[in-house]
Amino acid sequence: MKKSAFSFVILLSFVILLVIASFSLASCNGSVHINQPPSHLLERVFASQSASTPTALGGLVIIDGQYDTLGRGEISAGVSPGLMTTSPERSVLLAFDMATNKVDVVDTTTEKVTGTVQLPGPTISMVAPNPEVGYAAVPSAPLYGSPNGGLVIMNLTSPTVSATISVPNAQTVVSNPSGTELLVFSNDSNSVTVVYPLALNLGIPLTFTIPGFDRPVNAVFSSDGSTAYILNCGAECGGTQASVQLLDTTTIPPTPGTLVPVDGATIAFLHNTNLWVAGNSPTNSACTGETTAATTCGRLDTVDLSTMTVTGSIAITDGYHDRIDFGLGGQLFIGSYACTNIGNVNNPQGEVRGCLSIYNAVNNTVVIPPDNGDVTGFQSFTTRYVEYVAEGGNLRVYSTTSDSLLINSYIETGTIVITGVITDVKAVDFF
Repeated sequence: MKKSAFSFVILLSFVILLVIASFSLASCNGSVHINQPPSHLLERVFASQSASTPTALGGLVIIDGQYDTLGRGEISAGVSPGLMTTSPERSVLLAFDMATNKVDVVDTTTEKVTGTVQLPGPTISMVAPNPEVGYAAVPSAPLYGSPNGGLVIMNLTSPTVSATISVPNAQTVVSNPSGTELLVFSNDSNSVTVVYPLALNLGIPLTFTIPGFDRPVNAVFSSDGSTAYILNCGAECGGTQASVQLLDTTTIPPTPGTLVPVDGATIAFLHNTNLWVAGNSPTNSACTGETTAATTCGRLDTVDLSTMTVTGSIAITDGYHDRIDFGLGGQLFIGSYACTNIGNVNNPQGEVRGCLSIYNAVNNTVVIPPDNGDVTGFQSFTTRYVEYVAEGGNLRVYSTTSDSLLINSYIETGTIVITGVITDVKAVDFF
């Protein structure tokens, strides 16, 4: 072999070795990962933490969603972050700071805050239908010449308030899958406000007020966005009868349709043709089927949307139900606040009960885990049989195969120990 050819072979071999070494360094568990985020985690979960000690600061804690352990670093997002929401592809996360009424816009790729939007008041409901725009229902928003309350439109690219649409006492906002239609619900109202954000500044009707409901508080859209299932809170919210009511969103304005009476309706989850609806009933509040010191219970009704009939009802914890999630394995997690707390989880000498209910859709049973406190956040996974639950300021990890706290070598107590109060939890990677 000639000297030049031999040198080329040596050089080529060296380059190949460098490439192999670089791939080895970038790999984890035998697979190659490129462009890792600063935390170097592949399956990240963000938890909003309000500090409760002088030595800890509020922010977003980064958790390793593979092993339920704390990751590297933390995102500085306000002093008391709570409610969070993500864009559909999870590239942008919004975190509301309860202390300042500011919304921090977080780029989940760089794990940094890209800007802050100052809201005119507090909110308990935000949506981000895409990475460029977000919406917040602000019941106290001042508007000249109109009653307080509005839907605040947030520009997330250059974070600022781009407009505020008058919706008196706006409390909750729900977006259709495409973000082209928003439903806004106001306290003590029998109407639903429909907002078409793309009509802004086009000189055509931007909002419609649809009457004929019974204290509507929330809604669930069908996957194609053609139907919204309106949750009429009814008697629990000062009205008459709780129900699920159809709203045909293919017409402008949308057209109300068939309604199905239920025990209570403040939150719901749609799965196939079943709509699980949770709430409280003034006439059906017994804790039938449960052994508990609680004197009243909430209800979970199953509505078959193919026949528009209630096919089942079961007792759950009471309180105002405003959190719901469906975990892998057929478990429906329902959370409430201001519920009946019994016992003490830190000193369990008898029954311990809080605001969390786990409904097993396979065998039609309910488990009330021994924990205390309001439930403020859920996160399920598509590849793991676990559910993250923010309850009583703690971050619990439940096994959906046993409906109990997950105990293993990584998490010995079923709780991810974090200094401060945990309010909400969101996965930012698809897994």
